[in-house]
Amino acid sequence: MKILVTGSSGFIAGYLIEELLSHGHHVVGIDNFSKYGKVEKSYDLNPNYRLVEGDAKDLPLMKALIADCDQVLACAAIIGGISLFHEFAYDLLAENERITAATFDAALWAFKNKQLKKINVMSSSMVFESTDIFPTPEGEQLKCPPPLSTYGFQKLSCEYFAKGAWEQYKLPYTIIRPFNCIGTGEKRALTDKEIMSGNVKLAMSHVVPDLVQKILKGQDPLHILGDGGQIRHYTYGGDLAKGIRLCIENPKAINNDFNLSTPISTTVLELAETIWKKINPNKPFKYTTDKPFQYDVQKRVPNVQKAKDILRFEANTSLDTALDEIIPWIREQIKLGGI
Repeated sequence: MKILVTGSSGFIAGYLIEELLSHGHHVVGIDNFSKYGKVEKSYDLNPNYRLVEGDAKDLPLMKALIADCDQVLACAAIIGGISLFHEFAYDLLAENERITAATFDAALWAFKNKQLKKINVMSSSMVFESTDIFPTPEGEQLKCPPPLSTYGFQKLSCEYFAKGAWEQYKLPYTIIRPFNCIGTGEKRALTDKEIMSGNVKLAMSHVVPDLVQKILKGQDPLHILGDGGQIRHYTYGGDLAKGIRLCIENPKAINNDFNLSTPISTTVLELAETIWKKINPNKPFKYTTDKPFQYDVQKRVPNVQKAKDILRFEANTSLDTALDEIIPWIREQIKLGGI
């Protein structure tokens, strides 16, 4: 199968493309390098991979790339940590809508005139931002109040693009909702602004790399946002890539949506203490709390039964195992100035 992946140089795509190539697929990637700049990937020279520098909003280019593809994964977007939700509240909505519209326009054209069979939409757990149902099942995004952040609202909009394209043009789709992906490759974005978190200056991105950085840089007591009771499901990128591949491959995924996540809940405080003990095994864990960001959702707990039943997908990599990979990588990136 030949698959077009937009945003192919991003964090999640790095795991996904390797997964797709290892299972015999051909991949065309498009990225404008706006987040990290140009980055080297282990599969850059794979003969079944082609990387094109370009903008996913460029409709003629998207049509040229999608013309001989069987499926497309709409992954390109402005994305980042919760600080980004404030810094780029308008751009997250406007720019991501433009990217989404161009991707769907190209997909609809290829579905009608070429060989495209399906579009796969990378959504987000943030579509459930306003729910009070836990664990949260697929379909709850249609019942709970809409997301309050422009990022969450735009991700919900992506899902409606898929719904509308099916209703009007019968373009098959799969909606994919990852929960708190963690792994290597998540570096400082070009748009990130450094701010002080306690006595450590860093670019706020996501909780795992931020906590690891602060502990590696000797912060004591450790500063965490909020009271630490926020609940997340930290899902390893390699597991998530497998789940996305199954969404692409499995015919039962057509016109369906899936939460892709580990079933294990972890509070931010539990995460912080786990990282602390790995880096400072002989020092007592001490922390202090800072004012949280406005859109720091207190609880994200997915129902993952549907993905298990239909896709036979389970995220089995433990947080402990993932951190053993992530911490050394971040330590090296600090030395290189990449994070």
